[in-house]
Amino acid sequence: MFGKLRALFSGERKSVDAWSALVDAGSRTAAGIMVSPDRALRCVPAYAAVRVIAETMGTLPIHLYERKADGSKSRADKHPLYKLLHDRPNGWTSAAEFVMGLQKDALTHGAGLAYANRSGDRIVELIRLPAGSTAIETDRDTLEPVYKTTLKNGGTRTYRWQDVLHVPALDGMAPIKQASEAIGLCMAMESHAANLFGRGARPSGVLKSAKKIADDVGARLKASWQGAHSGGSSGGTAILEDGIEFEALTFNSVDLQFQELRAFQVTEIARALRVPPTLLQDFGRATWGNATEMSQNFLTFTVMPWTKLWQGAISRLLTVEEQATYFAEFLVDDLVKADIAARFTAYAQAVQSRIILPNEIRAMENRAPIEGGDEFPPATSAPIDPAQQQRPKPRAVA
Repeated sequence: MFGKLRALFSGERKSVDAWSALVDAGSRTAAGIMVSPDRALRCVPAYAAVRVIAETMGTLPIHLYERKADGSKSRADKHPLYKLLHDRPNGWTSAAEFVMGLQKDALTHGAGLAYANRSGDRIVELIRLPAGSTAIETDRDTLEPVYKTTLKNGGTRTYRWQDVLHVPALDGMAPIKQASEAIGLCMAMESHAANLFGRGARPSGVLKSAKKIADDVGARLKASWQGAHSGGSSGGTAILEDGIEFEALTFNSVDLQFQELRAFQVTEIARALRVPPTLLQDFGRATWGNATEMSQNFLTFTVMPWTKLWQGAISRLLTVEEQATYFAEFLVDDLVKADIAARFTAYAQAVQSRIILPNEIRAMENRAPIEGGDEFPPATSAPIDPAQQQRPKPRAVA
């Protein structure tokens, strides 16, 4: 059964390319550049922003938890969905690849979608649906969403909302699409820069003659000049025919502010995807202090909202009865780890305040438990920071 399902998403390379080209239609921006979800990722700042969000989400482990009567929680590693989310959603995809792929789809197409393949009531695998291939419609009678996927072999398949893991962007609006004008302008400026350096980093010019030049002679002169003095041949000695003069066109004000314009587009794209410019390797206005704050803001205002959307999407795969007991959660501990001194001071304070057991801290640091680590040490009034402890006074010498 699983083999037949996978076969629906395969096909000849030629048909796959044609199908992908149809999905990747895009729209033309005011800068004259066609921007589609895939073409937008050829813009380096846009690609870097999508990559840092998707890869960050992919590094965060997902756990399925079970609520206890006393308010505590425990990992529900016996539930069939646990291993699909934490280890491998299907035989050919790791959990990290799965999360990164769906996150990329949400950023570029407005939704990351995966089919929950069931055997009876048990989910046995999660299969990522090709980006842009699924139309989300509303059932007229129930007002429930219905997912209709166009397969690569030309057929269609309809899925119930209970069988689709749907990670949505804000109101289904893809950030990349919403920023298409900024991305198009960035790509236009990059193309302009490439053309400029293809001419030896010089503005274009004109060949002038006091005499009338025949069309074929003019075409020959132009081709000869470009071939001898453009690109890798730039800087060579020019030889002009009798009566021919070269007049270079000067840079205009836009050309002179080109670097500033390109830098602004990086900030504009970072703003659209809510990524600090420092994470796009733009350190123009970064200091040691605000770089740390920007990283924390990325976690708080970019990563955390996406984790909430993911957790809500996962809960849809559970039955109503299961939703009262089970819930999914991303572990963000690795992202909030401070330097070792600050981290160990925080651990000591947590133990002294009887918040975290010593063995729980050792588990966070991937260390084996120790004897007595499942109990809190006796309360003490001694300061935690060794620097705050007073040294013993030296004894007086008689």
